[in-house]
Amino acid sequence: MLKHGRAGVPMEVMGLMLGEFVDDYTVQVIDVFAMPQSGTSVTVESVDHVFQTKMVEMLKQTGRPEMVVGWYHSHPGFGCWLSTVVIDPIQSVKGKVVIDAFRLINPHSVVLGQEPRQTTSNIGHINKPSIQSLIHGLNRHYYSIAVDYRKTELEQAMLMNLHKRNWTEGLKLKDFGGLSRENEGAVKSMLKLSEAYTKSVEEESTLTPEQLATRHVGKQDPKRHLEDAVEKAMGTQVVQSLGTMLLAEL
Repeated sequence: MLKHGRAGVPMEVMGLMLGEFVDDYTVQVIDVFAMPQSGTSVTVESVDHVFQTKMVEMLKQTGRPEMVVGWYHSHPGFGCWLSTVVIDPIQSVKGKVVIDAFRLINPHSVVLGQEPRQTTSNIGHINKPSIQSLIHGLNRHYYSIAVDYRKTELEQAMLMNLHKRNWTEGLKLKDFGGLSRENEGAVKSMLKLSEAYTKSVEEESTLTPEQLATRHVGKQDPKRHLEDAVEKAMGTQVVQSLGTMLLAEL
C-alpha cells in the first residue's frame, strides 16, 4: 500500500484489499492490489468493476481465494480522515506508517445515545485525532478502527535483525587523517567553551539569584556543552586506541 501510494504522488491512488471478515469488529487483510484509478478525492473513488472482477478471477487461479473486504486510497501529505482505509505516503517515515481505518456510525445508535464500539477494547489503541479529522466528522459520523500488524515469529525475527549492529562495528578504525582533523576541531571548540565557562563563572558573583536561575535560558550553557565535547572526544580516542591495539596484536 505504501509503495503504491508513493508511486502515485502527488495524485491520489486507490486499490482493493483481500482478506476475510473475522467478526463484526475485525477484518483480516492478507493482500492488496492496485486499481487503475488516480486523481482527486472526487474522481478516485469510482471503482472499475470490470477490472476488479478480472483481477479477482486471476488471483483465484494463482491460489489466492480471498474475497474483497474493502478499498483503500492515499492522501499524499494531508493526513488520514473520512475514507475507509487511508494511507499517507508523504507523512510516513521509516518505522512509522501513517495509516488509519474508519467505519460509519449507525445513525439509529446515535439517536438512541448508544456507543457504537461497546464490544471493542480501547486499551492501547487510543490515538489523539487530528483537528482536520474532527472537522470532517470523526466520532460523529464515523469512528476510527485500530490497525494492527500480525507478524509470524520468522517475520518478527527478520525485522528485529534488519538494522542490528554487529559487535565488529566497534572495532572499525577511522581514517587517521580525518580523525586528526576531527580532534583538532574538537580541541578548538573546547578552548572556546572553556573561555566562555570561565567568563560565566566570573559573572556569577555579580548576578542576583533570580538572574542566576535564568541566565542560560535561550543561550548556550558552556559547562554542559564542554562536558559533552570532552566525553565525546575521550570516547572516540579510547575506541580508536583499542582498535589499533587489537589490530597490532593480530
